[in-house]
Amino acid sequence: MRRTKIIATLGPATDDPKIMDRMIEAGVDVVRINFSHGTHAEHQERAEKVRNRARAHGRQVGVLCDLQGPKIRIERFREGKVVLHEGDTFILDTAWDPDGGTAERVGMAYKSLPEDVSRGDTLLLDDGRIVLWVDSVEGTEVICRVVVGGELSDRKGLNRQGGGLSAPALTHKDREDIRMAATMQADYLAVSFPRNAEDIHEARRLLTEAGGHAGIIAKIERADALQNIDEIIEASDAIMIARGDLGVEIGDAALPPVQKSLIKQARDMNRVVITATQMMESMISSPIPTRAEVFDVANAVLDGTDAVMLSAETATGMFPDKAIGAMDRVCLEAEKQRVATHSHHRIDTVFKRIDEAIAMATMYTANHLGVKAIAALTESGSTTLWMSRISSGIPIYALTRHVETRRKVTLYRGVYPVSFEETTKDHAVLNKEAIDELLRRGAVREGDLVIITKGDLTGVMGGTNAMKIVRVGELLNTEEDIESRVD
Repeated sequence: MRRTKIIATLGPATDDPKIMDRMIEAGVDVVRINFSHGTHAEHQERAEKVRNRARAHGRQVGVLCDLQGPKIRIERFREGKVVLHEGDTFILDTAWDPDGGTAERVGMAYKSLPEDVSRGDTLLLDDGRIVLWVDSVEGTEVICRVVVGGELSDRKGLNRQGGGLSAPALTHKDREDIRMAATMQADYLAVSFPRNAEDIHEARRLLTEAGGHAGIIAKIERADALQNIDEIIEASDAIMIARGDLGVEIGDAALPPVQKSLIKQARDMNRVVITATQMMESMISSPIPTRAEVFDVANAVLDGTDAVMLSAETATGMFPDKAIGAMDRVCLEAEKQRVATHSHHRIDTVFKRIDEAIAMATMYTANHLGVKAIAALTESGSTTLWMSRISSGIPIYALTRHVETRRKVTLYRGVYPVSFEETTKDHAVLNKEAIDELLRRGAVREGDLVIITKGDLTGVMGGTNAMKIVRVGELLNTEEDIESRVD
């Protein structure tokens, strides 16, 4: 079973129900709805469609809503595009006609640009394809010299090398979209361009006020965010390494070590981590990935990422299901390597909670005893999150009655959601019902060792305080059972 989760972005290419079915069959775990494109009605329809199709396949697929954020863009050109040449003077003017751009000057949608930059700054347009050097700032004009030229078209994005643009993380549109995400009962909400923990807290507050319960994902795509990374990770439920804008701001050569560091840091802090952007970009138009893309996905898996993400490959690409299938193959092969199944994670850490200690004890025991599966009876999914931080090849089944929890764990590495109703408080009967569920699914067979985790008080959040090791097919209340319980 693949442990690394696959996120696929929905779009026009996925609207055909037959394509959606093939994506689910190929193994998509979470779908991403990009609020940068489309209408609320389209987003709602796509979320309902994927949940309905997943239900028909007996699957649970999470829904991640991704806010647009303060994407800083130039305005439009009279002719739609221009060509800039090295050495040319090019002016970014916040007071210029939004539709009147020329090869000498273009309007800016971001009105604070003149306050945020100064002589000597480097500005990057169109994901770094165009490079400008700021010569001076005069009123509404940022007067630049073209360092690297090329074709430039309408509404391309702008970054400042090294970060430092002061645009707030949440725009008016984002605030409306947060309310929509709550209406859609999104499982995750991704915040674009956060600078600090306060941006994450604000998004969570707005979501809660709107009645939403989604986990908050911080997209790491500003250089400024790296300076506040500890507090951002702490405030979030997950982070996304958004390598597009981040690579533009810090430089492409700096991306690999930053990615590795962020994956490790997120896992150390018990947070989920997603690796994103151009993972299989060639599959927008090709049925097979490049070898470089295969290595990229595999390396992220070996580093411990929880999920890998597809963007245009599925949203507008020609082969959405094949892109998912290619990721699936690469992840499965990478997960066979020893580094993906053995861990020294938190070996010297003092645990602060009983359920956290049970989770760590479970994984240590499972990795050293030849356990075939872990059945975690859970309310919130927290125990399975802690378990998933430990590198292992052992599947973790989150047995829960809550559909919201089942959807949330779709993003946790190595965790698989199972609909399970606790019908009794008799622990021996409950253990047997959990094992019977795994047998029914073909996850275990007679003679296998299984670890069950649960709480003495069923239905209580954060109440996991017991770990029981059982052998499938044997009575669960005999003296041969090994039980570790915290009173």
